Amino acid sequence: MTPTRLSRSISLALIAAAPLSLASPKPALDLSPEARVARVLAGTPLIDGHNDLPYELRVRSGGDPIAAHLEIDQSTLPVNKDRAPLMTDMPRLHRGLVGGQFWSVWIPASITGAEAVQLTLDEIDIAKRLIAAYPKDLESAFTAADVRRIHRAGKIASMIGVEGGHQINGSLATLREYYALGARYMTLTHTSTIPWADAATDVPKNHGLSPFGLEVIHEMNRLGMLVDISHVSPDVMRQAIAASKAPVMFSHSSARALDDHPRNVPDDVLQLVAAHDGVVMVNFAPGYVSEDLFHWDADEQAEKTRYNSPPYAGLYIGQPERAAAALAEWHRKHPQPKATLAQVADHIEHIRAVAGVDHVGLGSDFDGIEDTPVGLTNVSCYPALLAELARRGWSDENLAKLAGENILRVMTRAEAVSASLKSESPVLQVLSDVEH
Repeated sequence: MTPTRLSRSISLALIAAAPLSLASPKPALDLSPEARVARVLAGTPLIDGHNDLPYELRVRSGGDPIAAHLEIDQSTLPVNKDRAPLMTDMPRLHRGLVGGQFWSVWIPASITGAEAVQLTLDEIDIAKRLIAAYPKDLESAFTAADVRRIHRAGKIASMIGVEGGHQINGSLATLREYYALGARYMTLTHTSTIPWADAATDVPKNHGLSPFGLEVIHEMNRLGMLVDISHVSPDVMRQAIAASKAPVMFSHSSARALDDHPRNVPDDVLQLVAAHDGVVMVNFAPGYVSEDLFHWDADEQAEKTRYNSPPYAGLYIGQPERAAAALAEWHRKHPQPKATLAQVADHIEHIRAVAGVDHVGLGSDFDGIEDTPVGLTNVSCYPALLAELARRGWSDENLAKLAGENILRVMTRAEAVSASLKSESPVLQVLSDVEH
C-alpha cells in the first residue's frame, strides 16, 4: 500500500466500523467528531473551490509537476530559507480526505493582451500535466457526475478555474476555448479593474459591469461555465447575480460582517446568493479571516512608508539600517495577530446564518497565500475544520452540504441552464475599442 492511500484506508476502516456502532446500544451521536467527519466524507466529496498549485509549480519547478515530487509530503523536505514548503501534495490531499479540487489558473493582473492569453494557456497545460502526472491520485472532472464517480473510485476529481477576466483579452472566442480545455469557472476580475468589470481592490470605472461584461456572463451560462464573483466589487456582485441565469459562486471569499475586507462578501449579497441558489466558498487567507490582522497589515504598511518611502519621503530615507531598526521596534510593540481555524468556522457559521446552510462551501486559497490560519496550515487540515463544526452542533447532513453537496448542486444547475441554451449560437462579439 502506498503512503498516499494509507489515510484513506484508515478512514474507510472507521466508516466500516460505523454500522457496528449504530447497531449497538451506543447512539450514533456518540461517535467522535473526527469519526463523523470521516463517515460524511466517504459519501460526499470534499471539494475545495480554489488552490493555486499550478502557478507555484511554474515558479518553483518550471511548471514540471514531476520535478516537484508531489508524491512526497512537502513538509518533510529539508527547510528552504528562501521559500516555504508547498501546502499541497498527494499524501496530504488524501489525509485531508479531499474528494474534489478546482485548480486555479492564475496570472498577474498586470499582464494583459495576447501575453495574458498565452500565459493562461501555458498554465492550463501545467494543470493538465499535474493531473496526468499523478493518475493514481487525480483524475480530470468536467461535470458534477464526473466528480461523484471519481470520488467513488477513491481519487480526487480535478477541475480548472481561470482566475481573472483579463485572461480572455476581451474575446468570447478565447473564453470558449478555455472551456473546451477544461475550465469550469472564471473569476470575472482579479485584483485590478478591467475594461468590462470593476475589481474589489481597485478604483471602479464601470459602476459594475459594462455591456460586454453582461455578454460574458451570458456566454458563460451558455457554455455551462460557473460565474465566479470572488475579487469583484459589490456592484459587480449584485449585477452578476441578477444577470446570470445559473447560480453563481464565490470560489474563495469570506464574510465581510466579520472582517470588513473588500475581498469579503457583504450580508446583502449573501442574501442575494441565497435567493439565486448560489454558493460562497470560504477563504482561509488570514487577512480575510481576522479583522485584527487586516488592520495590523494596514498599520504595518503605513509604518514602512513612514520610515522609508523612496525616492523623496520617509523619516529614514537613504538610511536602511535605521529604517529596519525602527520597524523592528514597532513589531516588538505591536505583535502580529494570528487568524485561527475557529475564526474560519465563525465565517462559515455567519454565512450559514445569513444565507442558509445550502449556500456555503470551502475555498482555501492554499498555495496562493503566504500564511495560513493556525490549525489550517495545509490540505490535510479540512477534517479538523469540519470536526470543529461538528462540535458546534452541525449535523452530518449539513456537514455534507458544506463539504461538497452545495457546490455540486450549483454545478448541476449550471449544466442544466447550459442545456436549455444549447440552441443558441455562440456570440461572436469582442470587446469594442470604446470599452478597451
